[in-house]
Amino acid sequence: MKTWVVVLIKDFDSAKERLRPALGNKSRRALARRNALLAVRAATAGDHVLVVAGGEEVSEVAAAWGAQVLLEPVEEGQNVAAKRGLKRAVESGADAVLLLSSDLPLITHDAVRDLLRMAGKQLPPVVVAVPAIGRGGTNALYLRPPDAIGLHFGDDSLVKFREDAEAKGVEFVIHHSDAMALDLDEPSDLERLSRAV
Repeated sequence: MKTWVVVLIKDFDSAKERLRPALGNKSRRALARRNALLAVRAATAGDHVLVVAGGEEVSEVAAAWGAQVLLEPVEEGQNVAAKRGLKRAVESGADAVLLLSSDLPLITHDAVRDLLRMAGKQLPPVVVAVPAIGRGGTNALYLRPPDAIGLHFGDDSLVKFREDAEAKGVEFVIHHSDAMALDLDEPSDLERLSRAV
């Protein structure tokens, strides 16, 4: 089975806007870049790494980090980026795809490996979701086959993914991961990060 890990990375200048009250532009850019590198490194637990890049700079650094890159013609949000990544992975022969957020400051290679091992033992069609802390979001989504359900990233996405899977008769599994639960969206998330480290 060929599993692609698709990492969704916004343009560094537009990333982490909601952290503006706590961090200046330079700090937000540096944080976005650091988290992107962590995500790409962790993604190597899969068979193939594809970065959907929201800008030229992201495209260049992701390629330097060893990932295949798909540069978006224009940023149109996480669901559109994920759709583009899924399309490229399927065209290249992926049997399963893990969609991975790039703003997970605690993510590790081992955490992604453990998720993929667990997901690989499930019978398809299957969806495995990693919940985010707060807001009902989803930080990682494993799909086998890659078109098992639709895309619903954003607030309360976990419930939407579950409802879609149930409506289509697709097995839906929750995978709890401390390394992938924290995403950096708001200033309170920075406080959680400082406590975690």
